[in-house]
Amino acid sequence: MTDFEKTYQNYNPRSAALSEARALLTAAAKAAMVDGTLPEAELPAFIVEIPADTKNGDIASNLAMAGARTWRKAPKMIADALLAHLPSLEDSVFAKVEVAGPGFINLFLSQSFWASVVLGAAANKEYGRTDYGKGAKYNVEFVSANPTGPMHMGNARGGALGDCLAAVLDWAGYDVTREFYINDAGNQIEKFGKSLAIRYLQLYKGEDACPLPAECYQGADIVQRAKEFAEVHGDAYVEKDFEELKKAIVADALPKNIAGLQRDLGKYRIQYDVWFHESDLHNSGAVKAVVDKLLEIGACYKAEDGAIMYRSAQYAAKYGVANKKKTDDGSEEEAKDEVLVRANGIPTYFAADIAYHYNKLAVRGFDKAIDVWGADHHGHVARMKGAMDAIGLNGNDLDVVLMQMVNLMRDGKPVRMSKRTGKAITLTDLLDEVPIDSARFFFNQRESSSTLDFDLDLAVRNDSENPVYYVQYAHARICSVLKKLESEGVTFNGVDGVDAAVLTDPTEQALIRLLAAFPAEIVAAADKYDPARITRFCIDVATAFHRFYNSCRILDAEGAVQQGRIALCLAVRSVIFNILTMFKVSVPETM
Repeated sequence: MTDFEKTYQNYNPRSAALSEARALLTAAAKAAMVDGTLPEAELPAFIVEIPADTKNGDIASNLAMAGARTWRKAPKMIADALLAHLPSLEDSVFAKVEVAGPGFINLFLSQSFWASVVLGAAANKEYGRTDYGKGAKYNVEFVSANPTGPMHMGNARGGALGDCLAAVLDWAGYDVTREFYINDAGNQIEKFGKSLAIRYLQLYKGEDACPLPAECYQGADIVQRAKEFAEVHGDAYVEKDFEELKKAIVADALPKNIAGLQRDLGKYRIQYDVWFHESDLHNSGAVKAVVDKLLEIGACYKAEDGAIMYRSAQYAAKYGVANKKKTDDGSEEEAKDEVLVRANGIPTYFAADIAYHYNKLAVRGFDKAIDVWGADHHGHVARMKGAMDAIGLNGNDLDVVLMQMVNLMRDGKPVRMSKRTGKAITLTDLLDEVPIDSARFFFNQRESSSTLDFDLDLAVRNDSENPVYYVQYAHARICSVLKKLESEGVTFNGVDGVDAAVLTDPTEQALIRLLAAFPAEIVAAADKYDPARITRFCIDVATAFHRFYNSCRILDAEGAVQQGRIALCLAVRSVIFNILTMFKVSVPETM
């Protein structure tokens, strides 16, 4: 890395400009108080921000308004005093400062600032990456699909959302671990084993002799796993104890299902750092240890039937209502204490869940645990955060991203069944039908709190109506332009030799403003757990580039202007490339 490139490492122009604006205004206020223009007082809290309308400056501040009570003067008089005591702008990123209206202070960035944005984005291959997170350890757990069956549409959206959220956090400077929690213990595994065992027995005794109860898993995948077991063991388990059969057939089928999850998620371009087994919590004694600790501090008690009850409502109250349930007449019951260990001595799923999150935060030492859940789990959020408090941790160190449903659409109508199987569409069905690029991009076009309509027709179109194609085409167009210039004998002299201050066309300026916002958008997306913000930003960049391309000549431009526009193309290419690769969407150079 050259010294020039090092200059732009972790470069966040918008954040730097906001910080400099605050420093200038703070210095002005202190100078005005020193010479008595403003009364001596503690500096009031004030805002520096990016205004919605650039007519109000590139950065605006309410310092004069905020200081009216502090300095006992009209905001306009305060603003004028601040401008009179403002340090020289010569060595700053600002060209001018104005007072507007009743006392708003508007700061306008210099052309050299905008030029540095182009140079920074073009020179830094990882432009957008910052050290904002200071390496804090974040665990992002997502999908965590039940290993007893295929993944559904919720898992498809959760996979893209969780993986892209982890990527955004990584680019924002956090140390991120992607994790899948394998629910390989408890009731669902008991049901899984029973379903498999009965299907196995049906192969030899018939369905009438061994009917499958309604509460068992009914899917064709269960039948397939039973047949695979029979192919290896034949009828050897037909007359054996039912519990022995269940144990043996689960031991055969469960690893296959987990391997299938890993394979299908890998096809979806998701690679986890950790696959965590719930069974390890039980086998290691971690679940018992957590229950014992909660008993010791009085967060739990033993009921008359021997069950261990947790005082859920007491601890969850500060995070919202937990465990309220609707009665038959539609009203809601009061939140009740919850079972952690049943009367038969078997821990509940909730007990394991507490132990699991205790493991994340206390044992493995993550600064933040982020879970991506379906919106139907909203009632579980408060009680889990409350449980962290109860166990001696901080419930605010657990964050939950709730994700709304996906509606698959074709010809403007909802689609629920696979054409191939006639059953509910699974993740694998979707990826067989639409490109993976489209799937990952489309699932991150709306914030998680919004229901998503996934247009199957649009996802396979190769035109500008398809947003992922539109963005990819912008990147390919830039690559084509650069190759054309090279073939015409145009030499780019290097970023460090470019005078980007010549880029004054309105379409150039609009594009540069967008590029300047990129690192700050990454930080905002990380703060809000909203990777869709970056997807939408990428579409905006592509749109701005196409406008620039249609407005400004590159091949026919003269010397410094041509060099500046090449640098701008390189900067845009870098931003689009970084976003698409960050989200594991392919980045073609030709289309």
